[in-house]
Amino acid sequence: MKIVTAAEAARAVQDGWTVTTGGFGSCGHPEAVTAALADRYRADRHPRDLTLLFAAGQGDRGERGLNRLADPGLIRRVIGGFWGLAPALGALAMRNEIEAHNWPQGVVSHLFRAVAGGQPGVITKVGLNTVIDPDQEGGCLNGRTAQSLIRKIHIDGEPYLHYPRLGIDCAILRGSQADTRGNITMDREVSFSDSLAQAQAARNSGGIVIVQVAEVVPAGTLPPQQVRIPGILVDYLVVADEPEHHAQTYGEGLNPLYTTAGAASPAEARTDQPANGLRRLIARRAAEELRRHRDPVVNLGIGIPAEIGAAAAAAGLDRFTLTVESGMIGGTPASGLSFGASALPQAVIEQAALFDFYDGGGIDIAFLGFAQVDGQGNVNVSRFRGGLPGVGGFVNISQSARQLVFCGTFTADGLEVEVGGGRLAIRREGQVQKFVPTVDQISFSGPYACAQGRPVTFVTERAVFTLVDGVLHLIEVAPGIDLHRDILERTDIPLVVAFDYRTMDPALFQ
Repeated sequence: MKIVTAAEAARAVQDGWTVTTGGFGSCGHPEAVTAALADRYRADRHPRDLTLLFAAGQGDRGERGLNRLADPGLIRRVIGGFWGLAPALGALAMRNEIEAHNWPQGVVSHLFRAVAGGQPGVITKVGLNTVIDPDQEGGCLNGRTAQSLIRKIHIDGEPYLHYPRLGIDCAILRGSQADTRGNITMDREVSFSDSLAQAQAARNSGGIVIVQVAEVVPAGTLPPQQVRIPGILVDYLVVADEPEHHAQTYGEGLNPLYTTAGAASPAEARTDQPANGLRRLIARRAAEELRRHRDPVVNLGIGIPAEIGAAAAAAGLDRFTLTVESGMIGGTPASGLSFGASALPQAVIEQAALFDFYDGGGIDIAFLGFAQVDGQGNVNVSRFRGGLPGVGGFVNISQSARQLVFCGTFTADGLEVEVGGGRLAIRREGQVQKFVPTVDQISFSGPYACAQGRPVTFVTERAVFTLVDGVLHLIEVAPGIDLHRDILERTDIPLVVAFDYRTMDPALFQ
């Protein structure tokens, strides 16, 4: 193991390698090494033609994280779960400048373990009947990606998807402290993500492991139970030279709530930014679905669903456990550029372990966002309006949770509402319809969920719908909203208006 500068570590990466990077979304990315890798390429045009493999692509929707690597020639191929925080990479894919694959985030997380263990890949039902299925688009994101890497196979007559094993030449990871033997702790990181599996996968592929840390301490001073990546796996250590290159999240330099045990109530766990009125309204109504369960295990998606914890606490609901797929159990999930962290968590486990629990049916109720919904209840979150966020963990979660609640505004792009006096008024209608005849991509299959008998609800600011036998049924309308003008005339899909539809609770609109 060598202690090197970020620039020296970047020079160890060779042309044509498959590289995987650490962190979860906006949390825990080795920024100093990524920046040095980008600088090296711009200076001497090497390394070239890299394959980039990630579960939850790290970035800030701007210039940091994997956005730094979005140079034509530096990257040849990307296989990723969630692309939404690295739009610069997505732009390369949209322009056909790279080969681009979208696999479910949990599948990529499990793939690291499969590679480490010498397995042939991941075999799972996750992705069936969605854009990931080879019978649809096979996870291919553009015309340059001519062939899916995923195969559909059958075991005992049941369909499964096989995601193939990939060799990993380099893992670029991050920890908090290292000792002089290369042992890594992560006590100041918000999650462990897949760091151990990524390091093992690179090592057992004959590759190298680079770890960025905040400080190096003498050998023998780190408690062995706190070591998350053993030194036998580490080739190069980089000590971050600038605080902004080792911020806890892209939203916050250091928030002690993210690494403090959850002894306080959810109401005391403050996240990085408050919800606006519209988001808060939807989150409050969605949180009411928690009353249908007793002590449920809950997953919250990115966007409006991330506000559910605070909304539930405000409503006096506390008999539930929130989880985030980064490995967080308990506490109140953060939002914005700290999504992936939780304030006052009860436990933190590895991302792949939490996806084991998810895929096996451990989520009682999941709150997820949506970009488009069609009349059969199919949902698109992966590609819309020129953006390419990808499916992320959405496919794993939406195909395994026992109840699904999709949260979002009824229209988009310019929607303005007024809330008060127990009523909702539309002051300016959104220019983009979200309930459409055909979704651009199927990230969630409504018919598949119906066949499995899972309850599905859609919560918007003006109405609530349920999915029954492949048809959307309107069951609630906000006070102050005209059924025909504000709902039926704003969508082109068939809706069944329940004869006993009710008014949403006016208390939500105070």
